[in-house]
Amino acid sequence: MNFSKYLRFAVVGACALAACKGGPPTAQKPGKYSSTTGIEYNTEEGMKVADYQGIPDGPGLVFIEGGRTVLGSAEEDVAMTHDNLERTVTLASFYMDEAEVANIHWLEYLHFVRKDSAEEFYLSALPDTTVWARELSFNDPYVDYYLRYPGFRYFPVVGVSWLQANDYCTWRTAKVNERLAGDADDSGSSGGGGLFKRKKKADAGAAAEGTSEDGGKSKIAIENGNTLPNYRLPTEAEWEYAAQSLIGTQETGNENQENKRIYPWDGRQVRNSYGKKMGQFLANFKRGRGDYAGIAGSLNDGAMITEYVYAYPPNDYGLYNMAGNVNEWVQDIYRPLSFEDVEDLNPFRRNGFLDPSEKYDKKGYQSLIDDHVRVYKGGSWRDVAYWLSPGTRRFMAEDSATATIGFRCAMINAGSNK
Repeated sequence: MNFSKYLRFAVVGACALAACKGGPPTAQKPGKYSSTTGIEYNTEEGMKVADYQGIPDGPGLVFIEGGRTVLGSAEEDVAMTHDNLERTVTLASFYMDEAEVANIHWLEYLHFVRKDSAEEFYLSALPDTTVWARELSFNDPYVDYYLRYPGFRYFPVVGVSWLQANDYCTWRTAKVNERLAGDADDSGSSGGGGLFKRKKKADAGAAAEGTSEDGGKSKIAIENGNTLPNYRLPTEAEWEYAAQSLIGTQETGNENQENKRIYPWDGRQVRNSYGKKMGQFLANFKRGRGDYAGIAGSLNDGAMITEYVYAYPPNDYGLYNMAGNVNEWVQDIYRPLSFEDVEDLNPFRRNGFLDPSEKYDKKGYQSLIDDHVRVYKGGSWRDVAYWLSPGTRRFMAEDSATATIGFRCAMINAGSNK
């Protein structure tokens, strides 16, 4: 290397390391040169570094700021399960659907599955509409109409198993990222709260590390920042944390969590305490034996079965129906002692680790627990108020479905602690 070339690299490297233009490099502004080698990015010699303006906007999602909290049941353990005792944990920030996945969303899923997949998979994606059928109840119309009739479009989809919900999350991830990549190719911009702009330097340098070139254009890749992380079911801890929504009780600058909620709203009751809607129920649930909605002429929660997914006031994170309407699937397998076993940072219960299913006598009908039962939370239109508390938990086989369980999706907050 001659002296002038050495001097150029030294000056470039010193400038990069000293962050001589506008402070140290960031994910959004990595600079023109590498801060470790001084080599220029996006050249024949250097690595391709895509423009990045932050995680693209995910349709339907709201941001949930993470932090320290106390998870577990704050209510008397009426069911005597002792399976969710209080403990302190920390959760990273994440995103969650503002409302439950609705019938219209599932019909859209079926539309694309029928176009793009085998008939066998399409049939496997159909919800079990017979969950409405009851031998001693005339719910027959719901079997035919609940999923497909336009009036029920924005009612929560039910009759969906945990396995089907996971398949939906996989499809939704692919479909949203396909659209984002298409937007970037066509217009040079896409989400990110705004835009991520395609570089115009034609074919200078290789594709980003771990990617390849396809006809002169980089394929969709994590390194390009033009896709969203996976849509998925929330973990039990994420779901419970989001339902608590204690951000609404927190005083600015006070690191102590001095208040806790029994339900996703303030107070110890299930009725609205304020304004013109004082006395109205804040969730869709069963008030008592035979009482699902109140008396004609003065209906209270007004919902004999499920309700519009945006009914009732949202909690302080902007999430609707985190109590009542339908229970919701979460990722975790069920174990009664998860609260003792899981980590205190982003706790999650997965298959095949600690507390093996062999300890549970399912074959002898002494237990219902194995590695194929999943947790669901939140209470439903057919549950009493006890199950509306975020700390309560129940479980069901992952391939089963009922008229009282739906779901919503979640997503990590990639590349940020805030």
